[in-house]
Amino acid sequence: MLAESVFQRPDQPRARLISSIVSQLRRYVSHAQHIGESFAAHNALGHADLHALLVVMEAELAGQPVTPGDLRAELNFSSGSVTGVVDRLEAAGHVYRDRDTADRRKIFLRYAEPGAAVARDFFAPLARRTEQVMRNFSDQELELVQRFLSSMVETTREHRDELRAGAPTPPRNRSRRPHRPDPAGGPGATPAGVE
Repeated sequence: MLAESVFQRPDQPRARLISSIVSQLRRYVSHAQHIGESFAAHNALGHADLHALLVVMEAELAGQPVTPGDLRAELNFSSGSVTGVVDRLEAAGHVYRDRDTADRRKIFLRYAEPGAAVARDFFAPLARRTEQVMRNFSDQELELVQRFLSSMVETTREHRDELRAGAPTPPRNRSRRPHRPDPAGGPGATPAGVE
């Protein structure tokens, strides 16, 4: 099972392959997070600011700009917190508010050119490295990778949403023995009614 292979040294070829893939994904996420944090530090952005900026950027690339409400749902923030994030990003030139031409009450958050230029300059070396790696794979191989990553993104998003909704998760096996009350009622005693 995948859950077992994530935390144990696998002994079967498929399990070893799956374990290696999961490990590489973790390392990629960790490295990408450090790079993102460096970009944020260079531009006086907080963690929430960076996350919001990535959401706006991805929505822009997909041709589906987000509203403040969409951003609030994605970040799982209050309306006030999202307003503060957007205000900071707008003041720094990373995003701008754009009214919907069909419904003037609706506001879209768009990726601003000054911020895009800053991001392009910062990430250009990484983009060149990424392009070099991509050249080592055929179109068919890249299509397979894209299908795998799309599935992983979707299942991870579903799990995130379940956690946010407070859905129950399987109980953990505890390696420690439960705490036993001190028969003498000393400092280590468990209060009455607490197990």
